[in-house]
Amino acid sequence: MQYHLGQLVVGEKAIIKGFVEGQKEYRAKLLAMGLTKGIELELTRVAPLGDPLEISIRGFSLSLRKAEASAVLVEKN
Repeated sequence: MQYHLGQLVVGEKAIIKGFVEGQKEYRAKLLAMGLTKGIELELTRVAPLGDPLEISIRGFSLSLRKAEASAVLVEKN
């Protein structure tokens, strides 16, 4: 089952399955940051007010705004 990245709970791991249609403004930016299909990520932290989110991907930490995270479709491991 696919979820939006922002729906994960801290500590959950997931595989990137793609991007939401109609979110082209974020897609190129996310691809440039290394968020490509088939890559495993882990949600490591969420700010107190829920924005931004921090993920661990490809050996580094990356912070994303909720709007960016909602454009990423993942499948939980």
